[in-house]
Amino acid sequence: MTDSSPAWDPTQYSRFEAERDRAALDLLLRVPGDLEPREIWDLGCGTGQHAALLKRRHPGARVHGLDSSPAMLKQARELSVDVDWRAGDIGSWSADWPVDLIFANASLQWLPDHEGLLPRLTAALASGGVLAAQMPLAHESRQHTLMRAVAADGPWAARLESVNTIRPLLAVERYYDLLAPACRDIDIWSTTYLHVLNGADAVLEWMKGTALRPYMTALADDPAMRSSYLSALGERLSEAFPRRWDGVTLLPFPRLFLVARRR
Repeated sequence: MTDSSPAWDPTQYSRFEAERDRAALDLLLRVPGDLEPREIWDLGCGTGQHAALLKRRHPGARVHGLDSSPAMLKQARELSVDVDWRAGDIGSWSADWPVDLIFANASLQWLPDHEGLLPRLTAALASGGVLAAQMPLAHESRQHTLMRAVAADGPWAARLESVNTIRPLLAVERYYDLLAPACRDIDIWSTTYLHVLNGADAVLEWMKGTALRPYMTALADDPAMRSSYLSALGERLSEAFPRRWDGVTLLPFPRLFLVARRR
């Protein structure tokens, strides 16, 4: 990970841990019950909770957790669990042995070229192995549209113009086409969660943990400009997602799920 890579802040990310965890647990429930994996990879494991859960569920398996963030892996290594934690990028990842379960929760959306990525991941599976992935459908969401609009209109615009954020996903039919040559039992669905968030500037704080990282990193050497951008975005988000009479903020958040089993 280079110094210019968007940094992850485990504390900020964990502010809404229960809300973020819901999709991962829903994905785990769709992993076939007859799967008896010996080799498991959690790609984009973050602070390690889901790799740890996979190890508890499959104690005889070798479980590996891969992440590009030293801060996230540092926290993961503090868990009392027999998991092989590895630093690395999903884009250059390869397995030493055929994999029985690839689990990728809210990580693949950061990578380009899903046309090449999905076939490469399924090729890493053993016969009967499972790919289970969840990706936010965030690019077209209201909060991401506002994030980009505010970034393009202000004294920070030139600094943020070339910064890459979360990319739009492919059409669901295209994901099926990419999985079908190697896989059977393909299950693709989407769910919109209505997150009930507490605290001031709740949607802005939610986005600081994930989507805003590239912009915050690009403005890290100018704290005043970064603060001004976040303040401007916070105002727009508060208008779009007002705090309700009971003090909470409602954030609809759609996610795409893919589960497929290699022939």
